[in-house]
Amino acid sequence: MASKVDLHKLQQIIKWSVYTLLLVNWGFYIAEDWTRAMHSLGPESTLLDWAGEFATSIDESAWFILLFMFELETYILEDEDWKGWVAKTVHGVRIACFVMIAHTVFAFANTVIEYQPTIVVENASSFCDVADQGISHVYNLEYTEITAQNCDQFATDGPIYQLGEDPLVVTAEGLSLERQHAWADLIEVIAWIIIIAAIEIVVRLHDRDVTGGVLFNVANRVKVLFYVVLMVLAVWWATLGHWLYTWDEFLWIAGFAAIEMNISEWREEIKEELSA
Repeated sequence: MASKVDLHKLQQIIKWSVYTLLLVNWGFYIAEDWTRAMHSLGPESTLLDWAGEFATSIDESAWFILLFMFELETYILEDEDWKGWVAKTVHGVRIACFVMIAHTVFAFANTVIEYQPTIVVENASSFCDVADQGISHVYNLEYTEITAQNCDQFATDGPIYQLGEDPLVVTAEGLSLERQHAWADLIEVIAWIIIIAAIEIVVRLHDRDVTGGVLFNVANRVKVLFYVVLMVLAVWWATLGHWLYTWDEFLWIAGFAAIEMNISEWREEIKEELSA
């Protein structure tokens, strides 16, 4: 019995350590979004433009709150507490989070669309031709304002392209890579939405004391499939040198693995009650 109690304590320590690290990562994303916004936004930018540049930070905020809501429902609150205003409050917060995530899907989908046209910068054979105009060079998500002092450091093997509608310019290779980044962001957020929907189905089934069946099995298999998709994306980010994204992806998978562990314990409790 003592070993079981110790194992439970260890699980809780690991779980809350993961949650803490996720919160720290959120701070890094805010700083990263701010850096990108400084290169892509100007005085004429609208509130929607700013929200689009901070889509990742907004997305992280929503997922973090959702994670905490699932923690409340699957571990902290007892069944008898899960009613009335508590349930309504948690469900209301979830709806607000889904609105924030919907904005992220819109922003990422809009980025994918904006990056599809191939727009050649006219009268520019090198990056020095656009120096000191408030334009930034971007490659692999690294932004550098182009000035007369640094324009020679950017190699040019062909035309220079504008990236979307922002004051950003790239080479052909850079354009291809930024398009891949945009698609990866969109696929990632859609994968997480599907996983959350599957978790929600399982939780709702458990609310009704259902611990099996076709819908239950399909939801669990869908979760596994899209967790694999996310792990593949994490490895892909690592190959590009974006270790923060890889680390963050695995942290989020670990965070929701903790929720899965809560659900598993909840399922065992239901089975014990039904058998009794």
